[in-house]
Amino acid sequence: MTSPGSPAEARSLIIERLVGDSGDNSQVIGAGRSMAERALPLINKRLAGEIGVNVTADLQAVEVARVAEARARAGETFAMTVVASSISSDAMTMVIDGSAVTVMVCALFGADPDQSVSPIERDLSQVEIDVATLVFQEIAQILNGTGRRSLDLRLPVPRAISGAEAKRRVLRDGPAVKIVFGLSTPTDTGNVTVVIPQRVLLARNGADAEASDVSEWHAHFSDEVMRSTIALEATMPLARLTLGQLTGLREGEVLEIEETAQTHARLSARDKTLFVCEFGKLGNNYTVRIDHAYDAGQDFIDGLLPG
Repeated sequence: MTSPGSPAEARSLIIERLVGDSGDNSQVIGAGRSMAERALPLINKRLAGEIGVNVTADLQAVEVARVAEARARAGETFAMTVVASSISSDAMTMVIDGSAVTVMVCALFGADPDQSVSPIERDLSQVEIDVATLVFQEIAQILNGTGRRSLDLRLPVPRAISGAEAKRRVLRDGPAVKIVFGLSTPTDTGNVTVVIPQRVLLARNGADAEASDVSEWHAHFSDEVMRSTIALEATMPLARLTLGQLTGLREGEVLEIEETAQTHARLSARDKTLFVCEFGKLGNNYTVRIDHAYDAGQDFIDGLLPG
C-alpha cells in the first residue's frame, strides 16, 4: 500500500474515508446534471404557479466541489439550511445569496419587475429569512424525487439561518456535487446553490443501478419464459354416463358423442384448462377454434346445475 506523500494528503485521505467515497468526476457531474435538468421545469412551474412570482429559474452550473465550499461564493449576505435524509444528517446543503433573496422578496411583494433594485447587503430580516426558507423548501421537495430515485429527505426543510449564525455553522467536509440555480427577473439575478455529498448521490445512483439490474433481469427472464415451449391438449366431452354404465363398458362398444360436444372442447396445458374451444376441420386437418377463456367458477356452477 502506498503512503500519502504529505500531511495534507494524509488528512485528505482520512477525511475521504470518514465522510464517504468519491466517484468518478464525469459520472458525478452527469448524475447531478440529470437531477438538475429534470428539476428545472418543475421549479419554474412551482415559481409561476403555486408561489405566483414573475421569476425565472435557470441552471448556472453543475460541478464537483467540497461540502465545506457551499458558502464560498455567496458573499457576505446569504441564508442557508442543511437538510437531513434517512442516511445522512447533511444530505443537502442549500445557500441563497443576497441578490436572489432580493429578487424573490421584490417579486413576492409586488415590486416592478422592470425596475432594478440593489441586492441586500445587511443582515436579513425575519421576513426575508422566511422567503429564503420558502425557496429552499420548494427546490428541495422537487430535487428529492419519489420512489427508488428519491433522496429520502426529511422535509420540510429546517428554517433558514443567516448572519453570524450561518457563517459559524460547521459543515462536515467531503466530496460533493454542487448545483447552482439562477433566479432572475428582467433586471436582476441571484443564485441558489445546492450541495449534495457524493456519498448521498452515489447511494441514490446505487439504488437506480440495482433497480435497473432487477428490471433488466426481470425482462430477460420473462423473455426466456415466453420463448419456452409447452404441450397443448384439446379434449372434447362425451355423453354423461352413470358409474354403473361406466363399469359395464366392454371392448368394441361405440359411444355416442353429445350433440353440443363439438362446441365445448377444452384447450389445456400441463393439466390446466385455458380456453373453451370448438372442434372443426380445415381441409384434411382437424382444428380447434378458441371461443372464450375458461371460467372455473362458472364451470363449477354448471356442474351443479346440469342443463
